[in-house]
Amino acid sequence: MAFFLSLLLILMSSSANAAYWPPSPGYYPSSRFRSMSFYEGFRNLWGPEHQRMDNNALAIWLDRNSGSGFKSVRPFRSGYFGASIKLQRGYTAGVITAFYLSNNEAHPGYHDEVDIEFLGTTFGKPYTLQTNVYIRGSGDGRIIGREMKFHLWFDPTQGFHHYAILWSPKDIIFFVDDVPIRRYPRKSDATFPLRPMWVYGSIWDASSWATEDGKYKADYRYQPFVGSYTDFKATGCTAYAPRWCRPVSASPFPSGGLSSRQRMAMSWVHSHALVYDYCRDQKRDHSLTPECWG
Repeated sequence: MAFFLSLLLILMSSSANAAYWPPSPGYYPSSRFRSMSFYEGFRNLWGPEHQRMDNNALAIWLDRNSGSGFKSVRPFRSGYFGASIKLQRGYTAGVITAFYLSNNEAHPGYHDEVDIEFLGTTFGKPYTLQTNVYIRGSGDGRIIGREMKFHLWFDPTQGFHHYAILWSPKDIIFFVDDVPIRRYPRKSDATFPLRPMWVYGSIWDASSWATEDGKYKADYRYQPFVGSYTDFKATGCTAYAPRWCRPVSASPFPSGGLSSRQRMAMSWVHSHALVYDYCRDQKRDHSLTPECWG
């Protein structure tokens, strides 16, 4: 009797854990693209004294003196861009650890951007993963963010997890450990980034908004705040590639899109991990985000 009771408890525990873990997407794009070392594809952008290589991982950190950032050597017009990232434990309120695409330096005040941002947190509360898409104009006084925020189904401070952006002429897909968490389709040229972008990573102080809309600020008693990056991937059509360069796919289909299993996994994430969707925010002026209309 004791044996069967123990077996039942194990099965119940396994079922409970499965309920809080997304189903397999059935396809693993991170395994399809070659990894590179940091120096093969990236360079320091700012805060060089706040970067170091540690066991093949790049550590960047923020203290009261400075943060740090890096940038890809080449710009791209489409591709798959990923990195395995480990975040700092403890009090990290006000701190942003980011991996993103942007052309801000080429088009200051009128740029495009595709973000994966980890919003720092206070003791006992989870990190928020924020995805965002800007199209021509963030920084010019009419910032139109397209935020979707998630609480992950694992602790991102316990080890490295792979985060990626697939940018194709048809859509933008965000991945966490190969699970698609968001698809942003190209519904019009006006609502989709089309100009070449570089790949960036950074850590910086965003106390004015990062944690609970700025309620909690960066507390430098807990410095340095460290983000670690490894397993870099940046594969696709560079800005200098011939026009016939074929965009890469992050699905079983060469034409792109998502398989039924990938859509099922993404649906699970939206049901269990999504905590904010700009299209569902009734306080937003959706005349500025026409892609929300359908």
